[in-house]
Amino acid sequence: MLWVAIVSRWIHIITAVVLVGGSIFLRFVLGPAAVQLPDDSHAKLKELVLGTWKKFVHGGIAFFLISGFYNYLAVQGPQHKGDKLYHALMGIKILLALAVFLIASGLVGRSKAFAAMRAKAKLWQGIMIALAILIIGISGFLKVRPNPVAASNATNAAVVTSVDNCLM
Repeated sequence: MLWVAIVSRWIHIITAVVLVGGSIFLRFVLGPAAVQLPDDSHAKLKELVLGTWKKFVHGGIAFFLISGFYNYLAVQGPQHKGDKLYHALMGIKILLALAVFLIASGLVGRSKAFAAMRAKAKLWQGIMIALAILIIGISGFLKVRPNPVAASNATNAAVVTSVDNCLM
């Protein structure tokens, strides 16, 4: 079902745009502007923004997991069967994404376990953004790099066809 693959890819990319772009905006625009407010206004703004942003983060993680695993297991994975570099980089990308999900959840949550992370939110936002950019870089590479296994299979098929034509 081509339309399911297309919709799943769109969901994955739109979610990345919203969450990575939103994180960059929070870290480099809203954060620096908010610290210029009086302390009581700063705290209130932070509370209001995080209350709304939390819904995007949690929903986005769900969208990423659903669309990402579908894209990998049903669409891209089968196309790269036997391509060791593809699967190794995809594994790294998934592990990095899980780290980003953990950091993002910790930054918007209320758990005492992540209180130290929230106290250094600026640092952790920077780490999360750097990891997200690395994930985007890996994704871009995987999308445009030639598939050596598919190319080898195509060459083998061409040779078989040529031999079959010669034997006829």
